[in-house]
Amino acid sequence: MSILNKAFALIAAVIISNVVFAQGERDPHFDPVAIPEYTLPDPLTANDGTKITTAEQWKAVRRPEIYKMFSEGVYGVMPPKFETMTFTVENVKADACGGKATRKEVVINFNGQPDGVKARLLIYVPNNRAEGKKAPAFLGMNFRGNHTVTLEDDVTMTDAWVPNEPKEGRVNHKSTEKSRGKYQEHWRWPIEQIIDRGYAPCTLFMGEVAPDSPNEYLKGVAKLFPKKEVKDGSEWRAISMWAWALSCALDYLQTDPDIDGTKVAVIGHSRLGKTALWAGASDERFALVISNESGCGGAALYRRPVGERLGFMKKHFPHWFCDNLFKYADRENDLPFDMHELIALQAPRPVYVASASLDIWCDPKGEFLSACNAEPAYKLFYDNPLGDDVNPPKMPAIDTSVGGIIHYHVRTGKHGLLPWDWDKYMNFADKYMK
Repeated sequence: MSILNKAFALIAAVIISNVVFAQGERDPHFDPVAIPEYTLPDPLTANDGTKITTAEQWKAVRRPEIYKMFSEGVYGVMPPKFETMTFTVENVKADACGGKATRKEVVINFNGQPDGVKARLLIYVPNNRAEGKKAPAFLGMNFRGNHTVTLEDDVTMTDAWVPNEPKEGRVNHKSTEKSRGKYQEHWRWPIEQIIDRGYAPCTLFMGEVAPDSPNEYLKGVAKLFPKKEVKDGSEWRAISMWAWALSCALDYLQTDPDIDGTKVAVIGHSRLGKTALWAGASDERFALVISNESGCGGAALYRRPVGERLGFMKKHFPHWFCDNLFKYADRENDLPFDMHELIALQAPRPVYVASASLDIWCDPKGEFLSACNAEPAYKLFYDNPLGDDVNPPKMPAIDTSVGGIIHYHVRTGKHGLLPWDWDKYMNFADKYMK
């Protein structure tokens, strides 16, 4: 090992030994230098060995095969939506954010019954747009409630289960007034920044769909569906539940007279970045897909033992993934797929994968390589999907946004979704959604 590599490994070890995220204490493999050799599955080789050479073959043969592997082997099989699902618009405010936007809250009743499971979709539609012009939108979930992502004090506070954090206004797993606006900082929805760029920010609280707890997640939308009599390890878990709800929210946005439902980007950070990728793979109506530091089970390659691994996920977050995935804990090389194929499922739509320089848990290089290795599927639709600045693939400089219709950046700093990231995502959306 070179002196430079030894120094890098030491720095990585120091960073990891001192950084703790909200998800809890970590014990991953952290040495980015000691990567064993691995071979990634070919996204263009069908299960019967046929080589996929056309976009038509991809759509008809290979994409369904890959989707089935992820559905049954990673996130769990989503049930169909209820035809009786309803949407009720409430709490409309025409002069929100100092007059910049019209705010509305849409109550999604997933089965349309009085005792059904409900979630609130918070929407800010820019007022400064041409008459009759509909706004493109960013749709994603938030971590602690709609009232935490905005400084407006009249947004409905969630009454769903939340993790306890008295300093942030969450006590006995309930939100308090003190929690308002708390997520204007780290996992941010910069509402006015998005409005000023001409986009409608749209968000709903993950906990109203499936509480983020191995002991609580079945108390959301899962209770609307009967349990399987025969368990085969493919039962859906929280990430699939969240992705399913994002698709339901898109159902509403495609009916909203102020939103261009054909121009909705799905976005997520961390576990919700995993969710955004799965939502994009599962619902091809999303026009653009953004994964911000999604790591293991998201954009990062399983075959690179850097950061979080399946064994750790099985121990700490068993409610995120279906049981079939955990059969491969500590033997990720035996997986019949890898996460570059999840990114390939977004083709031919624009996809943006992003990392942070100090976020070793998410393995920035593994996320970058995953995006690059999705290129074969995209090349069935485009001549140069990675763009000239990523050809041949080379890890880009920090704080540089690179790529073509497959895009990537690694930002200075730690795990988080920041205004800098949002600026790059909106630049990307400007190119493909306006």
